[in-house]
Amino acid sequence: MSQRYYEFFCPVKVIAGKAALEHIPYELSGLGAGRPLLITDKGVRAAGLLEPVLEACEEGGQEIVTIYDDVPPDSSTHVVKDIAGIYRSEQCDSIIAVGGGSAIDTAKAVNILVSEGGDDLSAYAGAGVLTNPLKPFFVVPTTAGTGSEVTSVAVIADTEKSVKLPFTSSFLLPDAAIIDPRMTLTLPPHITAATGMDALTHATEAFTCMAKNPLSDAYATAAVKKISNNLLTVMDNPKNADSRLELAEASTMAGIAFSNSMVGLVHALGHATGAICHLPHGLCMSLYLPYVLEYNLETIREPLGELLLYMAGPDVYATTPANRRAEECISAIRKLRDALYQHCKLPRTLQETGKVGQDQLERIARLALDDGSIMFNPREVTLDDAMAVLNRAWG
Repeated sequence: MSQRYYEFFCPVKVIAGKAALEHIPYELSGLGAGRPLLITDKGVRAAGLLEPVLEACEEGGQEIVTIYDDVPPDSSTHVVKDIAGIYRSEQCDSIIAVGGGSAIDTAKAVNILVSEGGDDLSAYAGAGVLTNPLKPFFVVPTTAGTGSEVTSVAVIADTEKSVKLPFTSSFLLPDAAIIDPRMTLTLPPHITAATGMDALTHATEAFTCMAKNPLSDAYATAAVKKISNNLLTVMDNPKNADSRLELAEASTMAGIAFSNSMVGLVHALGHATGAICHLPHGLCMSLYLPYVLEYNLETIREPLGELLLYMAGPDVYATTPANRRAEECISAIRKLRDALYQHCKLPRTLQETGKVGQDQLERIARLALDDGSIMFNPREVTLDDAMAVLNRAWG
């Protein structure tokens, strides 16, 4: 798997810690911005998470001009167009996204329209279409999972055409990601669990897929260690700010890792399952991770065995024979999923979700084979292979 040539890119400034929010006004003024539009969703507002952000801005003499708090879980081109209209009419000059993956993706897309002009978002879909820097943009993640704050991609649904538009450009990267433990303290158990598994999957696929490289490996292994050391701690004690910060950092690190090394079959199956059965992304990642690792096992035995050190700690690693470490790593991931199931009934199989029919598996498999992520899976995947993995994940 050694690669003689690779590229690694992460220009996002990360501002992390217990007073990270208080730095937003300084960052805005540094970019000559003073009229930010804040983009979020109803859940974030209801959880009281806007207060610390607004207070931090006010203390720093920074007024938030307008708040848009109606981003849906699956954002669409209509929503993006509406928010861009508000940005223009309020004469805003910057964007702050507060939320999970959907709010961040929506804000990235809004930034395209308000920077490039026009209302037709689809004109900018694809890779490398954007050629100019966008408006000042800051992200405050409220889940510790997606890593969207450090990725150069966004996905927005075009509901009229029933397609998901992908956007890829380094210009979509925020100017800064603000990682503050206050933003994840109230995350409900099932979302904490699913987003933790989302980040674990990002890191594990980054470490075992085709485009892995020494720099992405460093971020991936550090993320796995933080998640395995802190996820169950937070499930037992949700208000543990130190462990919450560790998980948020792990999510960002896993995001940096997979943006540079890509992901594989877990994501291909997950994207397809999300599209067909409307299950949350993090849950899909958790469902498929062990089954895909088993499918890829003989191709990834070496890196997966190495990952055991970070997943289960030095004692387990040292006492496990070298030729069993890869299997033991999968076993450790299964144990973590079992513990999360005990805590909050996070499903471990497609059957346990209650939302997937066996008659849908072939559609999921066919859609997964068309997903871009599959190109970086370490082992070739045929339709029969994908069906075999899905049948194992069925339960």
